[in-house]
Amino acid sequence: MSVTHPTASNTEVSRILVIDDDRKLCRLIRDYLEPMGYGVECVHTGPDGVVSATTGSWQAVILDLMLPGMDGFEVLKRIRHQSDVPVLMLTARGDEADRIVGLEIGADDYLPKTFSTRELLARLRAVTRRSTRANAPADDEQAELVVGNLHVRPASRTVVVGDQPVTLTPVEFELLVSLAKAKGRVKSREQLLDECRDRNYDVFDRSIDVHISALRRKLGDDPKQPRFIRTLRAAGYMMVDPEAEA
Repeated sequence: MSVTHPTASNTEVSRILVIDDDRKLCRLIRDYLEPMGYGVECVHTGPDGVVSATTGSWQAVILDLMLPGMDGFEVLKRIRHQSDVPVLMLTARGDEADRIVGLEIGADDYLPKTFSTRELLARLRAVTRRSTRANAPADDEQAELVVGNLHVRPASRTVVVGDQPVTLTPVEFELLVSLAKAKGRVKSREQLLDECRDRNYDVFDRSIDVHISALRRKLGDDPKQPRFIRTLRAAGYMMVDPEAEA
């Protein structure tokens, strides 16, 4: 990974945690990001990564899969039990299976181990924008969204099915809000990517499908007899409108 330094455009420090035992890569990431206004801390084992990720305040975590003491999948699971901090996982080039598993567990995005600095910056900016939106004050567009016994509350970023709270990752929550706001209308995968992931680079085609699968599982929704999210073959996904179908 070559290091070039664009001019820093932000004055507030975004704190980034890197969990990777490749110390040279950690130094490269730090050397690239710190002149641009990011604060970067690196830890090099799985257990240390869990402790740092769940006790510190971070805008994003960059997480490798192959770690001493505990692999990246287990680290991610433990982080997700306590935090919804955006997580970018590092994967080997073309290793689609790892990407799918990571997204299912709760990763927000992925980076190939051969990432360029421009790609790293684009994805960090995307997830930190999403984190900023999550903490923004309520506005007129944050009224409660109701679909049957599903209640989505954007202002507090909470979801309840019946009387049971549902814990979602930031990407899953934004997917749900996007679908609920468009209740009864189809959303293509490309639309969902644009609205929920701030991406302007090549997409991993199956990432939305994996996130939708995880979202359905958490909502207790059966894709064969959906109460909430319906798949429209070759078109995308749609939030069911119970009133229109009554």
